[in-house]
Amino acid sequence: MPANKPPRRLASIPQAAEELGVCTKTLRRYISAGHITGYRLGPRMIRVDLNEIEAMLRPMAAGGAA
Repeated sequence: MPANKPPRRLASIPQAAEELGVCTKTLRRYISAGHITGYRLGPRMIRVDLNEIEAMLRPMAAGGAA
């Protein structure tokens, strides 16, 4: 692992959704679309990397419309 890359912060989909204030379906859609990586642990357990999700966050321009 490169020295400049932080370790993964894996969280369940419900945990990550709560931290970000989004629905679990949103995160599942992002995984399906390839926007974020889902990590499968066993047949049903899925985790996401909070660092990867936080890296997607972009500030909005002041005074501009969304």
